[in-house]
Amino acid sequence: MRYLITGHTGFKGAWLAALLKAQGHDVVGISLPALEKSLYKEASLSDLFSDEHFVDIRNRSELKKAIVKADADVAFHLAAQPLVRESYKTPIETYETNVIGTLNFLDGIKESNIRAAVVITTDKVYKNKNLLRGYTESDELGGHDPYSSSKAAADIATQSWAASFEAKNVSIARAGNVIGGGDWAADRLIPDLVTAFANGATASIRYPNSIRPWQHVADCLAGYLALSDAMLARGATGEWNFGPAIDTDTKVSKVADLAALAWGENASWKLDTDPQLHEAGYLLLDSSKARQELNWQDKLDFEETIKWTIDFYKASVGGQNPRNLLERQIEDFSRL
Repeated sequence: MRYLITGHTGFKGAWLAALLKAQGHDVVGISLPALEKSLYKEASLSDLFSDEHFVDIRNRSELKKAIVKADADVAFHLAAQPLVRESYKTPIETYETNVIGTLNFLDGIKESNIRAAVVITTDKVYKNKNLLRGYTESDELGGHDPYSSSKAAADIATQSWAASFEAKNVSIARAGNVIGGGDWAADRLIPDLVTAFANGATASIRYPNSIRPWQHVADCLAGYLALSDAMLARGATGEWNFGPAIDTDTKVSKVADLAALAWGENASWKLDTDPQLHEAGYLLLDSSKARQELNWQDKLDFEETIKWTIDFYKASVGGQNPRNLLERQIEDFSRL
């Protein structure tokens, strides 16, 4: 089977490519060039791909050429501007990438042989009402910040596209807060903690009482693959949540505590008292649909997710080869 990944040099794209190659598949990538501080670079992952196209997804003609040339069976659209705080700095670029870039992707697959295309949005597409229940696929979409609203707009645009053009090969995946070894994106909790711990500094934490659906990247990607498999096997379509079991005891502070415990060496954190941009207090996902209809289950619980993640980072910072760590954790995950 031949798979296409947009955003293949990003954190989730890199993990997905390694997972697919471990399963014996052929993989093609479309992305902007990788950042120097990235799993793709640190683990030297370019050899995972039979072909790579370094294209800005806002360039419709170039993206379409790359998609058609890929000649893939399945496509995962992960390319995005994925950072909330960055979206406040570059709102226009965020909307262009997340909305127009997604439409360019959908336009590209119209002329391809792709049989299943999964558009990845986010758990933050839901209009957040600080509910202590999991949002379901039928809940209202919205977004306070440019990132959330741009992904909600991309989600709505994808639904409209699929309906307007009878695109039976398009589905949408909305995942929780995905963490795992090798993510070095700025202004994300785990990378910020690890950077501080590795430098012997006290980490600064925003909104310690916020609740999020923390999920290991391997569990998330297993959900995406379960969806694409169901699309190929029986024509499954629509919108799908992929998140951990609902738990209101997954505060940012608890993640930081468990991460510090797993790191050891007197790792610690403190409250960041600087003025902060808006972030939702509570966000939980109800993934009952995927569990019941796709027979998907997350394998790692909350504590295991944090431990697997910190173990990867600590070994990598300590000098172990990130490629070996990545392949070992994928192998371990496959045995669960």
